[in-house]
Amino acid sequence: MSKSNSHLPELDLTVLIPLYNEVESLPELYEWLTRVIRQMSVSYEILFIDDGSTDGSWDTISELAEKDAHIRAVRFSRNYGKSPGLHVGFRKSRGRVVITMDADLQDSPDEIPELYRMIEEDGYDLVSGWKKKRYDPLNKTIPTKLFNATVRRFSGLPLHDFNCGLKSYNYRVVKNLEVYNDMHRFLPYMAKLEGFTKIGEKVVEHRPRKYGKTKFGLSRFVNGYLDLLVLWFIGRYGRKPMHIFGLWGSLMFVLGFIALCAIFINKYICLVNGVPARLVTDLPYFYLCILAIILGVQLFLAGFIGELLSRQSKKRNHYIFIDEI
Repeated sequence: MSKSNSHLPELDLTVLIPLYNEVESLPELYEWLTRVIRQMSVSYEILFIDDGSTDGSWDTISELAEKDAHIRAVRFSRNYGKSPGLHVGFRKSRGRVVITMDADLQDSPDEIPELYRMIEEDGYDLVSGWKKKRYDPLNKTIPTKLFNATVRRFSGLPLHDFNCGLKSYNYRVVKNLEVYNDMHRFLPYMAKLEGFTKIGEKVVEHRPRKYGKTKFGLSRFVNGYLDLLVLWFIGRYGRKPMHIFGLWGSLMFVLGFIALCAIFINKYICLVNGVPARLVTDLPYFYLCILAIILGVQLFLAGFIGELLSRQSKKRNHYIFIDEI
């Protein structure tokens, strides 16, 4: 998908809220958001992304939109996940500052003014929330700490809570990020890879869940590590796959070929001097050399194909809208 910096924001602030089956919390969240933002004296929009809810969330959003023109919303035909919701929300946002938050009331709207100020006045590209004091059980907090430590090591960013949904962005960042799969956990890292390096952190309040239940299980940590490896690899070699596959492929091919030549030369010398020697095909080294040559060719071809694919521009995201306000 092509990226552009030509987007000119029409508003001061977009509050982007992806949600799935949060009908109970939406009225309270709307009232709280509206109360806080109106005190800021900024032009704004509240953008809801309904990720295929089945509990009446869309009906509630529609009712709120009828009485408040600041509300915009998109409804997916089915549940795609949080990353697609953020991706579409980023594309449709019109604010100079974009603040993302969850709809379950565990993120406090009272944090919005300071998150907005850090982008506007302090000049941050992205500010990530840090839920320093959490109300989650140990079976969730311990894996979260390990996960964040791993992402810090890979990304080089000294953030404590990469997965916090409460973040603020300069509009240039959101217009240049392509969020797919479950990559929403790594948005600060993705922003860094795109060249947005002024990334900060703010301690935010973590509130106990008031309605419903969490939509995420422990499987997200396993998937998160796999996504992190993919992102790290793409960040380093996504635009130059031949540099990694071609290098190791060529090295394995050359070493395998030289070793194979040495085997044949040794066999030839033995034959010339009348020295008994085993058949080449009886030597395990012969098959190791053939294996190295084959793997080298395959790695080289993988790098070549990767180069061809990296030069093709194809849309990665395809989502179906069935309603839009």
